Amino acid sequence: MTRISEKRDGLSARRRAKKCPPTTYKKASFMSFWTGFGACYSYFHRLTMTRFTTILAASTAVWLALFGQGTCSPAKNAKIPSLIDATIDDLQKGLKSGLFTSVDLVTAYQARIAQVNPVLHAVNEVNPDALAIAAELDALRAKGKALGPLHGIPILIKDNIATADKMNNTAGSYALVGAKVPRDSTMAAKLREAGAIILGKANLSQWANYRSSNSSSGWSAYGGQVTGAYYPNEDPGGSSSGSGVGTSIGLALGALGTETSGSIISPAQKGNLVGIKPTVGLTSRYLVIPISSHQDTTGPMTRTVKDAAIILQAIAGVDKYDNYTSLIPNTGAIPNYVAALKKDALKGARIGIPYNALNPNASTVEMAAFWDAVKTMQKAGAVIVDSNFTVASPNNTNIVLGADFVSDLAAYLAELTYNPNNVHTLADVLNFTQTDPREAYPDRDTARWDAALALGYNNTDGRFWADYQKNLYEGGEGGLLGAIKRNSLDAVILPTSQAAGRAAIQGAPIITVPLGFYPVTWNVTTNARGLAQQAPNIPFGLSLLGDLFSEEKLIGLAYAFEQRTLVREKGPKPYLAPNVDLADFVDTK
Repeated sequence: MTRISEKRDGLSARRRAKKCPPTTYKKASFMSFWTGFGACYSYFHRLTMTRFTTILAASTAVWLALFGQGTCSPAKNAKIPSLIDATIDDLQKGLKSGLFTSVDLVTAYQARIAQVNPVLHAVNEVNPDALAIAAELDALRAKGKALGPLHGIPILIKDNIATADKMNNTAGSYALVGAKVPRDSTMAAKLREAGAIILGKANLSQWANYRSSNSSSGWSAYGGQVTGAYYPNEDPGGSSSGSGVGTSIGLALGALGTETSGSIISPAQKGNLVGIKPTVGLTSRYLVIPISSHQDTTGPMTRTVKDAAIILQAIAGVDKYDNYTSLIPNTGAIPNYVAALKKDALKGARIGIPYNALNPNASTVEMAAFWDAVKTMQKAGAVIVDSNFTVASPNNTNIVLGADFVSDLAAYLAELTYNPNNVHTLADVLNFTQTDPREAYPDRDTARWDAALALGYNNTDGRFWADYQKNLYEGGEGGLLGAIKRNSLDAVILPTSQAAGRAAIQGAPIITVPLGFYPVTWNVTTNARGLAQQAPNIPFGLSLLGDLFSEEKLIGLAYAFEQRTLVREKGPKPYLAPNVDLADFVDTK
């Protein structure tokens, strides 16, 4: 295990070798100091989290004000991409040409994480083997063998997706620190098979936001409070919060998140990102710490639709360890998602708007951008169809999630080959959480677990089945799938802030794309924990919802909208982002 700033740096010599101008020397030297200072972070994080984070936040703010955003970028490095905007194509072009290596990429990303993580808390651990893995992939490339478009590309994964390596898989809880799994999760294994480098574990809302009724998105006992990068103390969205923030400012090319209801698309929109919440069963959940086998799914978060399509291509598919994947159509054959990227995909597409599902209390700026998006789609040739849901207000019952969690958590814990805190059931985890002071109980309660245990049954009980059937109806005939079928729709669109539950209860897919930003004059609104939910420059998104296993179609529509609007490129920049970049670590002599 390597908590963020416990890693070896050894980067100053490489910076000096670049013969940067004197002013840039000064910045590089200060950066080396900051990286070294971060080595204290893990220790103090465990003791005085709030005080130390405050000190680090103030230090970073002063540093950015004094030293600016410059990096060593001489003219001969002009073709080296900036990691905050780099795409897979950008990185592969540089890797193939020999302009830089995967070792260079890992080195740069690790330095970027070390620089901002004491403030944003986006990453729980970096992979101590990442540099060695990168060197192996560089050597493979030198022999003329590449594993695909993800070969040598660093990716973060949420800290509930297990890896059989030196990293933990904690769901943000100390209950699972030190626990071991028998093998990689299928998601981790597929990334490795595709040549991706698992750079580290991203922070999250603890237990994927299924513990407390009074916590906050992005908070975990193990990782602290994630905050977004577009406004100070920004609510990052949950629960794949670190995955979203890390991707938004280029702490990795992209990330994997998980969603039960909103946990990919919400942090994606807060980070001005593309997020794909796949159909339940398109991607495996094996050795992913669960909430609900009926609603959980794993998907990519990236800065472009194309990059999301490439990652989804790598992770989708049948898995013998997850029987839900046996539902993939065409005997498990996965479409070519990249081939679906067509700028004219909206032409002739039937796009539904469920007017009776729109939130009458939504912000005026978000709804104005939504109606502008409708006009954009019409100009691109889409047919807009009134497509109200039969059930205007679904009852996404907590009984399904609670009964599932009792069963599914126990099943995950039974897979552990080493269980240092002897937690085998939800009752065990609850007892650990309520008695270990690091878990911040009772300030952050265990209300969701209390309710789940109070049911007195799990998802094998007949009482569970009746509630699950309500969900299937409210998301099916009464909701999203019924509207799609009745109106022969290619997709339904909603503001991302209003979309999650409509697809969650039926296990249907969603893609969110950047739509807009709150204006600089917007008044700040905060939640009970003081996180900014609406504030100047905070992004919001547009969601396309589809039929089961319709990702190929949704990707095409999302790409066509993205290419016509380019919201991410035109919008405001994050208030906090690393100023160290790939060019600082590449010797071009």
